[in-house]
Amino acid sequence: MRFIPLMAVAASLALTPVASHATSLHTHWEQYKAGRAFRHLSMDGQKAFGDILKARDLLAAGNTDAAIPALYDASKSLTAAGKASTKFQAAEASLQPAPQHAPATGHVPSSTPTDWIPVGGEFIASETLAPEKKAAVATANKQLQSGDTQQAAQSMQVVGEDVDFIVALAPLAQTQGALNRATVFTEGRQPKEALDALDQTLNSLIFVSQDFVETAIPATQGGKSAATSK
Repeated sequence: MRFIPLMAVAASLALTPVASHATSLHTHWEQYKAGRAFRHLSMDGQKAFGDILKARDLLAAGNTDAAIPALYDASKSLTAAGKASTKFQAAEASLQPAPQHAPATGHVPSSTPTDWIPVGGEFIASETLAPEKKAAVATANKQLQSGDTQQAAQSMQVVGEDVDFIVALAPLAQTQGALNRATVFTEGRQPKEALDALDQTLNSLIFVSQDFVETAIPATQGGKSAATSK
Protein backbone atom coordinates (compact mmCIF):
# COMPACT_ATOMS: atom_id res chain seq x y z
CA MET A 1 0.00 0.00 0.00
CA ARG A 2 1.33 3.39 -0.94
CA PHE A 3 0.20 6.86 0.07
CA ILE A 4 -0.01 9.58 -2.63
CA PRO A 5 2.35 12.52 -1.91
CA LEU A 6 0.34 15.14 -0.06
CA MET A 7 2.49 18.16 -0.88
CA ALA A 8 1.32 18.03 -4.49
CA VAL A 9 -2.21 18.44 -3.24
CA ALA A 10 -1.20 21.29 -0.95
CA ALA A 11 0.31 23.08 -3.96
CA SER A 12 -2.88 22.69 -5.97
CA LEU A 13 -4.98 23.88 -3.04
CA ALA A 14 -2.90 27.05 -2.87
CA LEU A 15 -4.30 27.96 -6.27
CA THR A 16 -7.89 27.19 -5.24
CA PRO A 17 -10.31 30.03 -4.34
CA VAL A 18 -10.97 30.26 -0.60
CA ALA A 19 -14.71 29.64 -1.03
CA SER A 20 -14.06 26.18 -2.50
CA HIS A 21 -11.14 25.21 -0.25
CA ALA A 22 -13.14 22.87 1.97
CA THR A 23 -14.68 21.11 -1.02
CA SER A 24 -11.31 20.78 -2.74
CA LEU A 25 -9.69 19.43 0.43
CA HIS A 26 -12.36 16.77 0.67
CA THR A 27 -12.11 15.88 -3.02
CA HIS A 28 -8.31 15.49 -2.90
CA TRP A 29 -8.31 13.66 0.43
CA GLU A 30 -10.80 11.14 -0.90
CA GLN A 31 -8.29 10.24 -3.63
CA TYR A 32 -5.89 8.87 -1.03
CA LYS A 33 -6.12 5.30 0.13
CA ALA A 34 -6.14 6.50 3.73
CA GLY A 35 -8.96 8.88 2.89
CA ARG A 36 -10.93 6.05 1.31
CA ALA A 37 -10.20 3.84 4.32
CA PHE A 38 -11.77 6.47 6.59
CA ARG A 39 -15.09 5.73 4.90
CA HIS A 40 -14.97 2.24 6.35
CA LEU A 41 -14.28 3.28 9.93
CA SER A 42 -17.23 2.91 12.27
CA MET A 43 -18.00 6.30 13.80
CA ASP A 44 -19.90 4.59 16.63
CA GLY A 45 -17.01 2.17 17.08
CA GLN A 46 -14.53 5.05 17.29
CA LYS A 47 -16.72 6.77 19.87
CA ALA A 48 -17.04 3.55 21.88
CA PHE A 49 -13.28 3.12 22.13
CA GLY A 50 -12.82 6.79 22.90
CA ASP A 51 -15.14 6.34 25.87
CA ILE A 52 -13.38 3.11 26.85
CA LEU A 53 -10.06 4.97 26.98
CA LYS A 54 -11.68 7.80 28.93
CA ALA A 55 -13.13 5.34 31.45
CA ARG A 56 -9.79 3.61 31.77
CA ASP A 57 -8.02 6.88 32.52
CA LEU A 58 -10.61 7.77 35.15
CA LEU A 59 -10.36 4.36 36.83
CA ALA A 60 -6.56 4.52 36.82
CA ALA A 61 -6.80 7.95 38.49
CA GLY A 62 -9.12 6.57 41.18
CA ASN A 63 -12.24 8.33 39.85
CA THR A 64 -14.41 5.22 39.86
CA ASP A 65 -17.80 6.95 39.98
CA ALA A 66 -16.87 9.29 37.12
CA ALA A 67 -15.99 6.31 34.92
CA ILE A 68 -19.51 4.86 34.99
CA PRO A 69 -21.13 7.33 32.52
CA ALA A 70 -18.27 6.80 30.06
CA LEU A 71 -18.79 3.04 30.23
CA TYR A 72 -22.53 3.46 29.63
CA ASP A 73 -21.80 5.68 26.62
CA ALA A 74 -19.28 3.15 25.29
CA SER A 75 -21.84 0.37 25.55
CA LYS A 76 -24.48 2.38 23.67
CA SER A 77 -22.04 3.27 20.89
CA LEU A 78 -20.81 -0.30 20.59
CA THR A 79 -24.38 -1.56 20.26
CA ALA A 80 -24.99 0.99 17.49
CA ALA A 81 -21.75 -0.04 15.76
CA GLY A 82 -22.89 -3.65 15.79
CA LYS A 83 -26.02 -2.70 13.83
CA ALA A 84 -24.20 -0.67 11.17
CA SER A 85 -22.95 -1.78 7.76
CA THR A 86 -19.31 -1.15 8.67
CA LYS A 87 -19.02 -4.50 10.46
CA PHE A 88 -18.05 -7.73 8.71
CA GLN A 89 -17.70 -11.36 9.71
CA ALA A 90 -14.48 -13.31 9.38
CA ALA A 91 -12.33 -15.86 11.15
CA GLU A 92 -9.41 -14.20 12.89
CA ALA A 93 -6.97 -16.46 11.06
CA SER A 94 -8.01 -14.78 7.79
CA LEU A 95 -7.43 -11.19 8.95
CA GLN A 96 -3.77 -10.94 7.89
CA PRO A 97 -2.49 -8.69 10.73
CA ALA A 98 -0.38 -5.72 9.64
CA PRO A 99 3.34 -6.36 10.23
CA GLN A 100 3.77 -2.83 11.66
CA HIS A 101 1.49 -3.61 14.63
CA ALA A 102 1.66 -7.14 16.06
CA PRO A 103 -1.17 -8.40 18.31
CA ALA A 104 -0.78 -7.61 22.00
CA THR A 105 1.22 -9.97 24.20
CA GLY A 106 -1.08 -12.63 25.58
CA HIS A 107 -3.62 -12.13 22.80
CA VAL A 108 -5.71 -15.27 22.37
CA PRO A 109 -7.03 -15.50 18.79
CA SER A 110 -10.63 -16.50 18.21
CA SER A 111 -11.08 -19.87 16.54
CA THR A 112 -14.54 -19.17 15.13
CA PRO A 113 -15.89 -16.52 12.72
CA THR A 114 -16.83 -13.33 14.50
CA ASP A 115 -18.13 -9.85 13.70
CA TRP A 116 -15.39 -7.22 13.45
CA ILE A 117 -15.80 -3.46 13.82
CA PRO A 118 -13.24 -1.02 12.29
CA VAL A 119 -12.82 1.23 15.32
CA GLY A 120 -9.80 3.33 14.39
CA GLY A 121 -6.60 3.63 12.44
CA GLU A 122 -2.96 4.59 12.66
CA PHE A 123 -0.52 6.25 10.27
CA ILE A 124 2.90 4.58 10.18
CA ALA A 125 5.79 7.00 9.67
CA SER A 126 8.96 5.75 7.99
CA GLU A 127 12.36 6.37 9.56
CA THR A 128 13.27 8.62 6.64
CA LEU A 129 10.59 11.22 7.39
CA ALA A 130 11.78 14.63 8.55
CA PRO A 131 11.17 15.38 12.26
CA GLU A 132 8.42 17.92 11.56
CA LYS A 133 6.61 15.41 9.36
CA LYS A 134 6.94 12.69 12.00
CA ALA A 135 5.41 15.19 14.43
CA ALA A 136 2.51 15.74 12.02
CA VAL A 137 1.96 11.98 11.80
CA ALA A 138 1.98 11.73 15.60
CA THR A 139 -0.56 14.55 15.82
CA ALA A 140 -2.79 12.88 13.23
CA ASN A 141 -2.66 9.59 15.15
CA LYS A 142 -3.75 11.34 18.36
CA GLN A 143 -6.63 12.91 16.47
CA LEU A 144 -7.61 9.52 15.11
CA GLN A 145 -7.59 8.09 18.63
CA SER A 146 -10.13 10.73 19.64
CA GLY A 147 -12.22 9.98 16.55
CA ASP A 148 -11.49 13.28 14.81
CA THR A 149 -10.78 12.01 11.30
CA GLN A 150 -11.31 15.41 9.69
CA GLN A 151 -8.55 17.04 11.72
CA ALA A 152 -6.33 14.01 11.13
CA ALA A 153 -6.78 14.46 7.40
CA GLN A 154 -5.80 18.12 7.65
CA SER A 155 -2.75 17.35 9.81
CA MET A 156 -1.51 14.87 7.22
CA GLN A 157 -1.42 17.50 4.48
CA VAL A 158 2.08 18.54 5.54
CA VAL A 159 3.43 15.01 5.10
CA GLY A 160 4.77 14.82 1.57
CA GLU A 161 6.15 11.28 1.73
CA ASP A 162 4.60 7.85 1.37
CA VAL A 163 2.91 6.80 4.61
CA ASP A 164 1.20 3.55 5.50
CA PHE A 165 -2.23 3.50 7.13
CA ILE A 166 -3.48 0.53 9.15
CA VAL A 167 -6.95 -0.08 10.60
CA ALA A 168 -7.82 -1.35 14.09
CA LEU A 169 -10.49 -4.06 14.19
CA ALA A 170 -12.38 -4.95 17.37
CA PRO A 171 -14.16 -8.31 17.80
CA LEU A 172 -17.73 -7.24 18.60
CA ALA A 173 -18.91 -10.01 20.94
CA GLN A 174 -15.60 -10.22 22.82
CA THR A 175 -15.48 -6.45 23.26
CA GLN A 176 -19.09 -6.27 24.45
CA GLY A 177 -18.44 -9.02 26.99
CA ALA A 178 -15.33 -7.34 28.40
CA LEU A 179 -17.09 -3.96 28.48
CA ASN A 180 -20.04 -5.45 30.36
CA ARG A 181 -17.66 -6.97 32.92
CA ALA A 182 -15.85 -3.66 33.31
CA THR A 183 -19.17 -1.90 33.95
CA VAL A 184 -20.23 -4.44 36.59
CA PHE A 185 -16.86 -4.20 38.34
CA THR A 186 -16.93 -0.40 38.23
CA GLU A 187 -20.44 -0.25 39.68
CA GLY A 188 -19.23 -2.69 42.36
CA ARG A 189 -16.31 -0.36 43.17
CA GLN A 190 -13.71 -2.87 41.99
CA PRO A 191 -11.47 -0.64 39.87
CA LYS A 192 -8.61 -3.13 39.45
CA GLU A 193 -10.89 -5.77 38.00
CA ALA A 194 -12.59 -3.13 35.83
CA LEU A 195 -9.21 -2.01 34.48
CA ASP A 196 -8.29 -5.59 33.67
CA ALA A 197 -11.52 -5.99 31.72
CA LEU A 198 -10.92 -2.78 29.77
CA ASP A 199 -7.38 -3.90 28.99
CA GLN A 200 -8.92 -7.02 27.46
CA THR A 201 -10.88 -4.84 25.03
CA LEU A 202 -7.67 -3.07 23.98
CA ASN A 203 -5.62 -6.27 23.75
CA SER A 204 -8.23 -7.86 21.49
CA LEU A 205 -7.66 -5.30 18.73
CA ILE A 206 -6.16 -6.54 15.47
CA PHE A 207 -4.51 -4.10 13.04
CA VAL A 208 -4.83 -4.82 9.32
CA SER A 209 -3.94 -2.99 6.14
CA GLN A 210 -6.42 -0.54 4.65
CA ASP A 211 -6.38 -2.66 1.48
CA PHE A 212 -7.73 -5.60 3.48
CA VAL A 213 -10.53 -3.46 4.93
CA GLU A 214 -11.46 -2.07 1.52
CA THR A 215 -11.83 -5.67 0.31
CA ALA A 216 -13.75 -6.84 3.40
CA ILE A 217 -16.13 -3.85 3.41
CA PRO A 218 -17.11 -2.67 -0.09
CA ALA A 219 -17.35 1.09 -0.53
CA THR A 220 -21.12 0.81 -0.92
CA GLN A 221 -21.30 -0.51 2.63
CA GLY A 222 -19.04 2.05 4.22
CA GLY A 223 -21.52 4.87 3.70
CA LYS A 224 -20.63 8.52 4.17
CA SER A 225 -16.99 9.33 4.61
CA ALA A 226 -16.01 9.59 8.26
CA ALA A 227 -13.67 12.40 7.28
CA THR A 228 -16.64 14.60 6.44
CA SER A 229 -19.15 13.33 8.98
CA LYS A 230 -17.72 15.10 11.99
